[in-house]
Amino acid sequence: MKEKTVLLAEDDASIRLVVSQTLVSAGYQVRATASPDALEKWVRNGDGDVVITDVFLNDTEIFDRLPSLKLARPEIPFIVMSAQNTILTAATAAEQGAFEYLPKPFDIDALVDTVSRALKGPKSSDALAPETRRLIDQAELPLIGRSDAMQDVYRVLTRVMNTDLTVLIEGETGTGKSLAARAIHDLGKGGRGTFLTLSRADMLGAGPDLDRFEGVTTLYVDEVCDFQAVEQAHLLALLDSLPDLRVIASSRKSLGPLIEEGLFRDDLFYRLVVVRFTMPPLRDRKSDIPELARTLLLRAANRGLPAKTLEAAGLDLLTAYDWPGNVRELESVIARLCALAPAASISAPDVERELRSGMTAKTEQGNGFEEEVQALLRRHVIGTLMGATEDDPTRVYQDVIEQVERPLITLALQVTSGNKVKAASLLGVNRNTLRAKINGLQIPSD
Repeated sequence: MKEKTVLLAEDDASIRLVVSQTLVSAGYQVRATASPDALEKWVRNGDGDVVITDVFLNDTEIFDRLPSLKLARPEIPFIVMSAQNTILTAATAAEQGAFEYLPKPFDIDALVDTVSRALKGPKSSDALAPETRRLIDQAELPLIGRSDAMQDVYRVLTRVMNTDLTVLIEGETGTGKSLAARAIHDLGKGGRGTFLTLSRADMLGAGPDLDRFEGVTTLYVDEVCDFQAVEQAHLLALLDSLPDLRVIASSRKSLGPLIEEGLFRDDLFYRLVVVRFTMPPLRDRKSDIPELARTLLLRAANRGLPAKTLEAAGLDLLTAYDWPGNVRELESVIARLCALAPAASISAPDVERELRSGMTAKTEQGNGFEEEVQALLRRHVIGTLMGATEDDPTRVYQDVIEQVERPLITLALQVTSGNKVKAASLLGVNRNTLRAKINGLQIPSD
């Protein structure tokens, strides 16, 4: 069998060399170039069986040429690579008929697998409507992030946005489930109609009137995990009566355990779970926080708050924080910083003060720090204390101290990127004492 030929267009010489060598080792012939003109010439001459190209080749954007190249060679699949890893790039690649979009940096084995799949046959992909293209160009896209976790989300979105498949989006509160649903609607063919959000409150009583769904193309069922038995029955009947409606549902809880407990209908679950993906929590994509913070500063200014910048030390504090409220909490903190920080540049003390204020508000709503510690001790230690005697003492005191010291020191090392001298200063302990604690508690030095 004749070896298949890959046309590779990449202006980074090191990437071009690595990809070429890998593909040759996998049994392909490779013709590589950094020139968009050379690539276009090869394609129009009928050369090659698959194309791998960066979005930007020197000063040329490949998307400007892709439509005409696809028209000239509709059978040849294009695999598009880009370091501009946003949903706009992924959506544009899908619109232009690319077989696959790979964000940089990518797994080289994944690239080889993609080439293999591309050669087995083209993947069908509907083009975005002109109205949607205009929306992409003009609108402020809601989903931000270039982390691996968000790239996985983008890939799912581009694959489902031009289908009628029902989608279930899972994830913690504040991760952007509703924004992902809106992106599927706005960027897909459903964007020509109305996007309607349906919550549990709408399902009380006999449920919503069917006249409400006139002109609706996408129904977003918000936090379906909150629906009680009667509301689930109403929802299932509603979906059966509106078979042509695109349905996207969200849930902050996994529905599987709810089914096992008898709290969620399995027939409704299977109706909603045709395609399922999870919005990642912000703590799992901290590399996105700098870009998110800058964007949220601009949004705050556009909404009338004072325009502010963020000092590097302040950004480091934002990145070190775990954000239990996810992007929604970050947006709230940024807005308060813009409103309350005294200077035009937000400092680390400003950020620290705001984070402490937010955490204080949370503990005032429930328990204070000491009360929370006491509850943890009651849960984990009370059995040991009750079973101990004067003749048979325990190590409970030392064990508790170690279990508090270990995460505290680990947190200080995370904040200082592993710098032990800075960590000792932050904790208010001698650096030699800290080193001894790290060794004694077997805390990884990295």
